[in-house]
Amino acid sequence: MGSAANRAFVIVMDSVGCGGAPDAADFGDAGANTLAHIAQACAAGRADVGRKGPLHMPHLDGLGLGAAIRLASGADTAGLSRVPQGLWGALSEVSRGKDTPSGHWELAGVPVPWEWTYFPNTMPAFPPDLVALVCKLAGTDGILGNCHSSGVPIIAQHIEAHLKTGWPICYTSADSVFQIAAHEESFGLDRLLALCAALAPHLHAMNVGRVIARPFTGTVQAFHRTANRHDYAMAPPAPTLLDWAAQAGRATHAVGKIGDIFSMRGIGKLWKGQGDIDLFDHVDHLIDHSEAGSLTFANFVEFDSLYGHPRDVAGYARALEWFDTRVGTLLTRLRPTDLVIFTADHGNDPTWRGTDHTRERVPVLCAGQGVRALGVRAFADVAASVAAHLNLPDHGAGVSFL
Repeated sequence: MGSAANRAFVIVMDSVGCGGAPDAADFGDAGANTLAHIAQACAAGRADVGRKGPLHMPHLDGLGLGAAIRLASGADTAGLSRVPQGLWGALSEVSRGKDTPSGHWELAGVPVPWEWTYFPNTMPAFPPDLVALVCKLAGTDGILGNCHSSGVPIIAQHIEAHLKTGWPICYTSADSVFQIAAHEESFGLDRLLALCAALAPHLHAMNVGRVIARPFTGTVQAFHRTANRHDYAMAPPAPTLLDWAAQAGRATHAVGKIGDIFSMRGIGKLWKGQGDIDLFDHVDHLIDHSEAGSLTFANFVEFDSLYGHPRDVAGYARALEWFDTRVGTLLTRLRPTDLVIFTADHGNDPTWRGTDHTRERVPVLCAGQGVRALGVRAFADVAASVAAHLNLPDHGAGVSFL
C-alpha cells in the first residue's frame, strides 16, 4: 500500500502506440505499429529530415520502451534494444474506440460502456437536421466542409469561402467527433467557442464524443491554427482517478488537454501552453514543486496532431527524440517516493494508410518503483496502480501492478 505523501505523474504521449492490439483487424488496423514502424523507417534511412540514423531514445528505452514494443507485437525495434531499468509492459484497451476520450478515461479507471457514434465518410457527412441546428446556433445560412478531413487541408480548401460568407467549416474523422474551424478575427473566437458549447449537448446526446473548436488566424495565402483549441467532451460515465484524488483532498494538476478530456471533473489546477515545449516546462515545474500526495495528469498532443495525422514519419521521430531528451532531465529530479508512468492512449501510425488513429496496444513504463516486467496489462491498471501508490480508494476496473 502506498502513502498519502507519495506523488504520482501520469504522462500520456498521445498516439504513441506499439502495435499488437488483438482486435486491430476489427478497426481495419491489423499490422499498424506506430513506434516499431517509425524505428524501422529511421534505421532504414527513410526518416532523415531534421535528424539522422536509428531512432535514439536512450532514456525511455532504458525504462523498457523497446522491450514493451516487442512484448506487445513481436515487432523489430531497430535502435531500441536496451536492457530495461524500470517497470515495463504493454496495455490493451477494452473500450470500443481508438480515440482520445476512450483511451484517457480507461487509463483513469473507467472503460467506455457504450458504442460511440461515427459520421459516415460521405459527402455530406452530417444529417440535415444537425446542419440546420449548426446554422441556427451560428446565425448563418449554411456551413462549409460537411465531410471527413484532417484540419489543415480543409481550412486550406475553404478559407476563402469562409472569409467571404462567414460560414463555419465543419468536418469529422474516423473518430467520434464534430469539429468546427473558424477565423479568430472575422468569425470571432468567443463566437466560435459559444457555438461549440451550445452544440455539444446535442452531439453528446447522440453519443458523439467531442465537439472541438479549431480557431485559426491569417490569410488565404498564410493561415495557422492557434493554441485556443477547445474540446467539449462528454463527461466520463463514472468517477475517474482524478475524482478519486480530489475527493480524498489531494491536489490534482492537469497539463495540456486533460481538462477538456475530463470535462474539468476532479481537476484542481489547469496548465496550458502554446505547444508541447510549454507543457513539458509545466511538468518540470510540477516535478520540482507539486504538493506531497498530489496527482499530475499530462497529455502531450503534438505527436498525434502534428505528425501522426499528417503521416510525417521524420517529424514524429524528431518529436520522440526531443521528448526523450526532456525525459532524461526529468528523471534526475524525482523524489524517492515518486511514481512516473509514461504511456499512450491509442496509436497513430504515420506509415499507415489514411490520416486517422490506429488501434494498437500502448507501452507502459514506470520510473521510481524498481525494475520488473509487467507483461500485457489493461489500460485501467494504470489508475489502480496510481491509486495504490497514493493510498486512494480505488473504484475503477483495473488491478494494480505495483
